[in-house]
Amino acid sequence: MNIPNRITISRILLIPFFIAIMTIPFDWGSWNIGERDLPITHFYAALLFIIASTTDWVDGYYARKYNLVTNLGKFLDPLADKLLVSAALILLVEIGLAPAWVVIIIISREFAVTGLRLVAAGEGIVLAAGKMGKLKTVLQIVSIAALLLHNYPFSYIGLPFATITLYLALIVTVVSGYDYFVKNWHVMRDSK
Repeated sequence: MNIPNRITISRILLIPFFIAIMTIPFDWGSWNIGERDLPITHFYAALLFIIASTTDWVDGYYARKYNLVTNLGKFLDPLADKLLVSAALILLVEIGLAPAWVVIIIISREFAVTGLRLVAAGEGIVLAAGKMGKLKTVLQIVSIAALLLHNYPFSYIGLPFATITLYLALIVTVVSGYDYFVKNWHVMRDSK
């Protein structure tokens, strides 16, 4: 249990706090940001989400710099990302800021890849995330943060940045999932 793995676990432990901010019914008011108001709770949830997401970069950087990459870290890191992103996307559907069909596709891909990783783990193989998967994660994080902020500051200039990044994340999510299965199909084929 090295420092990068502890940082990853801290990301997982921040998820319940993020969910609580988004779901516990208290009203701290809102800020006017153009066409719609930004609830202050959504701002704090976005801030917590960004902090939790930043730990993904921190743990990876620290693990590579000090040669602390472990199989546990290769497993926990993408799992933490999936848990955080899935929780945020489901909450965005609940509050009407993301279409359910987009979220279903994204989360389905995450379950499918996790399933492949579990099959590989049963065979003693650890499948790390590739470059396309990392791009997918970045796009998902950016789009979720923009949606939580109700497209601020882009709402002032009429640019639907949050929507654009969400659909880019969807496309890269599907393509990276396909790529991941093509590159690792041998795991399914050769499993007992």
